[in-house]
Amino acid sequence: MQSAYRIYPVLALALLAGASIWLERLTRAPAADVAPTQSSAPDFIANQTRITGYGKDGTQRYVLLSDQLTHLPQSGVTQLDRPRLEILSGSRRMEITANAGEVSAEGERVDFHGEVKAEREANPGQDTMRFASEKLTVWPEDHRAESTAPVKLTQGLTTAEALGLRADNLFGTLDLIGQARVNIPRRQGKNQ
Repeated sequence: MQSAYRIYPVLALALLAGASIWLERLTRAPAADVAPTQSSAPDFIANQTRITGYGKDGTQRYVLLSDQLTHLPQSGVTQLDRPRLEILSGSRRMEITANAGEVSAEGERVDFHGEVKAEREANPGQDTMRFASEKLTVWPEDHRAESTAPVKLTQGLTTAEALGLRADNLFGTLDLIGQARVNIPRRQGKNQ
């Protein structure tokens, strides 16, 4: 009979240990086993934005305006609604507009798409240069641009069309890419 009294405490401890394990499993959060999902929702949205970039010497280099700016934290991309980029190069100004755009996660590149138009102020005695395409990528800090969509350039009566372009110093020099067609009218002057 004395040995039965010795078994009761061991049974009580075993029952208590089993109940503890059962209770721990019952209260364990099932969400801990599932990987957290990443949200594609924006972390901020701003209306009527203006971002100004300055050179190392403190002079203003560009201004990026947008009706609405939406930052997506998952990709780091910033979406732009009706962006306008004004680039200052010396005393001349260039303005680029589009229906939409995206700023890369690092902020060094702006991709414009949807009715992209650009206009560059002329040098004295020259006509304004105009650009039209469906997409254009611009690196404002490097003063470079590129398009892989058909482009049309006009300057006065001169027109150029191609399947794309690469520009350095924002149209100071440019390469027309693929099936380029250029129309340069003859000079209309008194001495001809």
